Amino acid sequence: MSKQRANLGFGDALNDLSSFAPAPKIAPKDRSTEQAAEASGFVSREPKSPPVSKPQRRRRTGRNAQFNIKATPETIESFYRIADANGWGLGETLEHAVALLEQLKKP
Repeated sequence: MSKQRANLGFGDALNDLSSFAPAPKIAPKDRSTEQAAEASGFVSREPKSPPVSKPQRRRRTGRNAQFNIKATPETIESFYRIADANGWGLGETLEHAVALLEQLKKP
């Protein structure tokens, strides 16, 4: 193996770089980013409409025990609707529901 590097043909050109000039900047066309993406075939993964935000239901209440249950989507939606209509948090709604059920159970 030879210790001498192969000649790539740039010898004299690299010694004199005075003729080097950067390429002129091309002004961007006045198209929006969406139009440019559409023209190039780019497909966005973002939804076209903004997501619907759910109301914030967390409050500092001193309730610190977690209670997980499974229910049908209809029951859960009804529970949320009741909580929102009364301005209650979810824990407070559960407490009201339990209190009403206890009243119904008493003879």
